[in-house]
Amino acid sequence: MIYLLGGSGYVGHAYQALLTGKGIPFRNLKRTEVDYTAPDVLREALRRDRPEFLINAAGYTGKPNVDACELHKADCLMGNAVLPGVVARACAEAGVPWGHVSSGCIYSGARPDGSGFTEDDTPNFTFRTNHCSFYSGTKALGEEVLGGEPNLYLWRLRIPFDSVENPRNYLTKLMRYQRLLEATNSVSQLHEFVAATFACWERRVPFGTYNVTNPGEVTTREVVDLILRSGVCPKEYNLFRSET
Repeated sequence: MIYLLGGSGYVGHAYQALLTGKGIPFRNLKRTEVDYTAPDVLREALRRDRPEFLINAAGYTGKPNVDACELHKADCLMGNAVLPGVVARACAEAGVPWGHVSSGCIYSGARPDGSGFTEDDTPNFTFRTNHCSFYSGTKALGEEVLGGEPNLYLWRLRIPFDSVENPRNYLTKLMRYQRLLEATNSVSQLHEFVAATFACWERRVPFGTYNVTNPGEVTTREVVDLILRSGVCPKEYNLFRSET
């Protein structure tokens, strides 16, 4: 049996679909039933139910979008930096291996040679390095909290998308706005992401940090062109190059 935290979110729903499709028993742990933000409470639940593995897809991304993290900093800090440490402590004490959904937003730009970042590269979009967003800063802190933890997969997701309309879906976001920032990014097809990350556990891949994105990179303009070509959302988009 698998424990799932954050199962009601965009990523969590994809994990639920994957586990259901595979016929794997799981428990979508809800805070209204078990307050998993309290280490003692989570530890006792783990010892009682004895799950084989735990997936943490819980975190704070802000509503209606990530800009809200700048207004609700306490919630953002708790969900992205403090909670991972709570889960780590409970899992260690209960002897349960686990996986944590982190984010590729802790990087900005590219390596000096123009190539993409690897798992060995130090994050460069954090509170310690430059004027990052509050969300990115808390996600980086969450990784610092988990530094050196054994029996842990740390999976970095970057700009998730799929074919279903959802406020968290990258494609939905693009189609809802008229003005868009022209940028180059890595992206993660949501269901490929959850399949690849769960395969880490199924195949007993060595514990550690993994960047889980689709190959290559894509620009906002390229995605908009594909949207226009498909005819799904025919409208005029205004792309700008700088947020300043």
